[in-house]
Amino acid sequence: MRVVLDTNILISACWTPDGLESQTVQLALDGTITPCVSPAVWAEYRDVLFRDKFAGVRSRADDLLVKLEVRAVQVVPQETVSAASDEDDNRFLECAAAAGAVYLVTGNLKHYPAVWGSTKIVNARGFLTSSQG
Repeated sequence: MRVVLDTNILISACWTPDGLESQTVQLALDGTITPCVSPAVWAEYRDVLFRDKFAGVRSRADDLLVKLEVRAVQVVPQETVSAASDEDDNRFLECAAAAGAVYLVTGNLKHYPAVWGSTKIVNARGFLTSSQG
């Protein structure tokens, strides 16, 4: 199952290793789900995770990105969209469309439409509940 993970899911996974976001990321690292990234999404991961304010989890973030890079499927979006309330979040919608992702998992549901094409936008709890059933 193809899934796009918003950057805030990775940050939460680093901060709270036993949380729902971490469980979601672990599914990607284990190969249970297929994480999809575009060049813009990967660039945001690297930019945000290595900001000074996240220095406390830098080692964990670096380890996560190394492992994620091995599992991630790279896609190249063919269209530019402007459906999300935060402009940077549109890159995740573009990635989801290009990947044919079943889910886009985010901690900021208010920034996104509930559905984008065939992609459901959910938080980690919604993803873990929906994908298991």
